[in-house]
Amino acid sequence: MATKKKSRKKASKRKVAKKRKVVRKKPAKRAAKKKVAKRKTRKKATRKKAKKKAKKKVTKRKAKKKVAKRKTKKKAKKKARKKVAKRKTKKKAKKKATKRKTKKKAKRKAKKKVAKRKTKKKATKRKAKKKTAKRKTKRKATKRKATKRKATRRKKR
Repeated sequence: MATKKKSRKKASKRKVAKKRKVVRKKPAKRAAKKKVAKRKTRKKATRKKAKKKAKKKVTKRKAKKKVAKRKTKKKAKKKARKKVAKRKTKKKAKKKATKRKTKKKAKRKAKKKVAKRKTKKKATKRKAKKKTAKRKTKRKATKRKATKRKATRRKKR
């Protein structure tokens, strides 16, 4: 009997222990679940953070590219403006040179005209002088002739 009682006691003790274990296990299980959930949440958060970081990086890269593009565009615009300015300056210089050339040409023409006029004047003067000289010579000859005639007339008398 005693052994039966003992074994029953043992069995009941075991039952109680089992129950206690189960009771003890439940919160442990809950804690483990919580831990797992926390880890998952942390993992998710980390992933989210990483994604955000990557996005930020991409955005930063994009922004940098945009800035670089804008700068390149600005540079190109500046270059184009400089080119236009250079062309304009060249055009202006050409115009100035052409003007100068035209002025020089006009001056040369005027000089030539003056020279021509002077030459003409000289020629006219020379002609006039010649004419005068001729007239004078003629007059002299006529005078001489008249004197001769007079002399012969006197001789005849």
